[in-house]
Amino acid sequence: SYFCATSSGYETINTMHTYTQSLQALLSQHANAKQAAPMAKYMRDQFSFLGIKTPQRRELLKQFIAEQGKPPLDDLETILRDLWQLPQREYQYSALTLLDKWEKKLPPEFVNVLEYLVVTKSWWDTVDLIAGHPVATHFSRFPQIRDEFVAQWRASDNFWLRRTALLFQLHYKTRTDVDLLFALIHENLDSDEFFIQKAIGWALREYSKTDADAVIAFVDVTSLAPLSAREALKWLKNQGRV
Repeated sequence: SYFCATSSGYETINTMHTYTQSLQALLSQHANAKQAAPMAKYMRDQFSFLGIKTPQRRELLKQFIAEQGKPPLDDLETILRDLWQLPQREYQYSALTLLDKWEKKLPPEFVNVLEYLVVTKSWWDTVDLIAGHPVATHFSRFPQIRDEFVAQWRASDNFWLRRTALLFQLHYKTRTDVDLLFALIHENLDSDEFFIQKAIGWALREYSKTDADAVIAFVDVTSLAPLSAREALKWLKNQGRV
């Protein structure tokens, strides 16, 4: 929004897309201050919340899309950026729900928008969803884009981009590029960043469900941080495999 002078003083002109305005109007009606405080606390008070819990938010989004339709693909970037600029975290979650509707149809250059969503208002709640879904799908569809952007992200000072590079193959199972995964882990072994150590363990744990022997051997010969090693073998331990 910005202000403009009129004969009657100042009035706000909303520069958001009409689709975003309608969604904001709907969600703000369901704000619940009592629920907002504990929700913000759970996220270490990084963001403010409307206080709409996930099941209710999903239901509201479902109704909204049924009435308004999916956001037009041509306007999707604008709508996502609008929602990302709004202060309450539910708007970012809603943006990812809308993005999900177009995940398999995004043009190659949309990777730039995905990168923006990772590096803006970054926290695990949005980054992990983006890595595991839209980025995972996009990189699957466009291997050249994957190579180009993984090359940039793996060298980035922004650990959320490195986390995304570590996690985008989380659900790839037998399609996992294991050499890439192991190389990315090696590059981050010296990181004392909790979110990197945790991502390493998580990526290995998921892959252990596909190739237990490869993960056991890798953990055996790699100087992983204790947190990473613990996370990596958690599933196999529960299975009595190690």
